Amino acid sequence: MRDRQSVTETHPIDPAVRRILERAEIEGIELVRFLYADHGGVIRGKAVSRSRLAERLHSGIGHTVAMMAMNMLDQLQEVEHLGPVGEVRLVPAPSTFVTLPYSPGAATMLSDLRRLDGSPWDACPRTFLKDAVAELAGEGYALVAAFEPEFTLGHRESGPDGFDRLRPLDDSLCFAGIGFDTAHDYALRLAHDLETQGLRVEHYHPELGPGQQELSVRHAPALRAADNHVLYRETVRGVALRMSMWASLAPKPLADQPGNGAHLHLSLWDREQRRNLFAGEPDLMAHFVGGLLAHLPALTALTCGSVNSFRRLGPRMWSSGYAVHGPDNREAAVRICSPLGESGEPNLELKPSDSSANPYLSLGAVIHAGLDGLRRRLDPGEPVLVDPDTRPGAYPRLPAGLDEALDALEADELLMEALGPLRRSAYLAVKRSEAAAFGAQDVAFELYHHMRAF
Repeated sequence: MRDRQSVTETHPIDPAVRRILERAEIEGIELVRFLYADHGGVIRGKAVSRSRLAERLHSGIGHTVAMMAMNMLDQLQEVEHLGPVGEVRLVPAPSTFVTLPYSPGAATMLSDLRRLDGSPWDACPRTFLKDAVAELAGEGYALVAAFEPEFTLGHRESGPDGFDRLRPLDDSLCFAGIGFDTAHDYALRLAHDLETQGLRVEHYHPELGPGQQELSVRHAPALRAADNHVLYRETVRGVALRMSMWASLAPKPLADQPGNGAHLHLSLWDREQRRNLFAGEPDLMAHFVGGLLAHLPALTALTCGSVNSFRRLGPRMWSSGYAVHGPDNREAAVRICSPLGESGEPNLELKPSDSSANPYLSLGAVIHAGLDGLRRRLDPGEPVLVDPDTRPGAYPRLPAGLDEALDALEADELLMEALGPLRRSAYLAVKRSEAAAFGAQDVAFELYHHMRAF
């Protein structure tokens, strides 16, 4: 208690921080995790004890700059200014504090990576999204978003090739009643634990593949939506572990089965978030879609940020293989969703999106692309009302692999400028290294490492 008092006397704290300290004591929290998403899309962090929480809420936790040059195989890449010399701070956002019902005694906060003087660091993904949100607000707009994730539930077991693999929980059919019953206990606990953390559960169902689940949460302002997706990913896996199972949000944890997407739903609102502008200004929606399509090859490097992602993307997989848009067209990269009921809000669904992406970089890049469409009043072209694969050669394809997507990103002046020198050099180095590493190995190696990381 003396530590807490001395810190608060030296650094007066706001009521939100004081409530965190009180909750930690009342709820018996022993460790608080300060989490962030790295350039490999992996959720990482450090934890502080309750006795040092007051101090670390102010100072953050020290962290080497090199971690933002680490790929998903824990291989450090050579990136200028991201080596063994230098440190940043993991500084948590007080509004993101949640206790973890699946890990009693622990809590989590989403964190920014900041310089030692407290200023924003130009390799921080969460700051990238905050800056994009601010730029959008400067034009009078706000983005509301929700990730719609799928994941595979089952058990981790040894494989004959020496790599662990995921054995699905069941072999039920898509939306089948037996699938609800098989995963019932898990689904109830997952829904409860998400709601406990402030994520409002919308829908749940067993999906197409063996052991595949889909549970969606309510939309939120862009930064909160990305924070929610980090909490979602952690909770999906944490609940499974507590129930002696394994859950993977990897795009293709099973090479011969349907993949796991995290379709990104988007709507544009006025800056005060009182009115959905897509509802009454169709030209705004069209221009936003035009921006997404204009930058889609490059965007894919950020929204589908892993080698494994491109096993999922392809024609007739309902994940989008073509850079087109259309009303309720689930083979289009951008689906114009029909509202649900009289109170439903119109929104867009970006289908080339999955949970191996860093959600802050993904959503921030989407904002920059859509904003470019608004500023230049880009025309998205005619909507596609058929499966685009039925008309060979008529429509542009998405990148076929991570390297091709990274080439498109490097050629996209707008997104490269938005990322900035340090962030773009680190991201490209990390992702190029992953493409090379997995290209030199077999499928079992790829599936294992993605199943493990995501």
